[in-house]
Amino acid sequence: MAIYKHPKSGVYFADVTIDKVRHRASLGTRKWQDALHLHKEFEARVVSGKQPGTASKGSFADLDFSKAVEEYIQERLGRVAERTSQIDRERSKPLLEFLKCKSLRRIGAKEIRDYQRHRLSKGRAGRTINMEVNVLRGMLKRAKRWSLIADDVHNLPENQSVVGQALAAEDKLRLFETAASRDEWVAAYCAAVIAVNTTCRSVEIRSLRWRDLDLAKCVVYINRSKNEAGHRLIPLNDESLAALSLLRQRAELLGDGEPDHFVFPSCEHNKFDFTRHQKSWRTAWRKLTEAAGLKGFRFHDLRHQAITELAEAKASDATLQALAGHLSRKMMEHYSHIRMEAKKAAVATLGTGLGFVSATRERRKRGQQQRPKKKVDATP
Repeated sequence: MAIYKHPKSGVYFADVTIDKVRHRASLGTRKWQDALHLHKEFEARVVSGKQPGTASKGSFADLDFSKAVEEYIQERLGRVAERTSQIDRERSKPLLEFLKCKSLRRIGAKEIRDYQRHRLSKGRAGRTINMEVNVLRGMLKRAKRWSLIADDVHNLPENQSVVGQALAAEDKLRLFETAASRDEWVAAYCAAVIAVNTTCRSVEIRSLRWRDLDLAKCVVYINRSKNEAGHRLIPLNDESLAALSLLRQRAELLGDGEPDHFVFPSCEHNKFDFTRHQKSWRTAWRKLTEAAGLKGFRFHDLRHQAITELAEAKASDATLQALAGHLSRKMMEHYSHIRMEAKKAAVATLGTGLGFVSATRERRKRGQQQRPKKKVDATP
């Protein structure tokens, strides 16, 4: 950090270099004491990232976006959970597709707004887009660029009212009868059966490997989830076992079924790759829900369906947490409303034999009998 006087004009300049980025500007004064004071303010702007500068060759801000993503994720390894790094990598894919080879230095508020509009046009939810932009925010902070545009970037509104929907019994039956009606929907059908019978999320099902299953003991171990609380052991009922047995038969017919291979393998151009898991069954799911007359019913709603049915069966909060993994307070409150009748029945048994209610009623009755009646003034 330095202050120097221009030899011709006599005006003082500040010159500060941090992380290979040089910040140089006129302090606008010829007085030494004023220059010292202004230099401290200049340093504060540089440290906070609010003072633009010129990066030296090879700085993080000038890397191609793909290289910047890789470096950003690698730098955070060991400082964040492994699952967080995986999520960051997944959320960076649509960013990379849109921003391509653009460097972080060339990404401003306009580019972020364009990205938000682009993702909305693809039907992505505001919450999803906000989480993707959050990865970009972290990268821009690393490049000392975020503070320059933060005031002009805003999160999209998120729909906080939607918890999920559960189907009536006849709609649920129609959905699964439709899903089983076509061979091209077999993966989505089996995945749906597993989801509605285990509470598993889509990412948990897609990440299943054969080593995670013990069909003899009828259990599945979920070791990839949103967070550590999602890692759990779930018992398998007859329906989920039947779906997994069908997938096992398919794997063996294709000459596969190795422990490290995926239960739902990648399939592109009718070629299976068991070393990679299926990306999604979004297209098949959309078509079969429309065919069943249930357009808009999300695959994730099957998890909600399972938890709702458990709650209606009077499962405790501890049981729901053990089977479903992490549930937010909002979700727990939602299912608490579902179980209210069961809770009322439970607390009704606690007072049995105390006789307090009957004694209170008798006391109230006697009080009403002894209370003098009010005189009615009949004067017109």
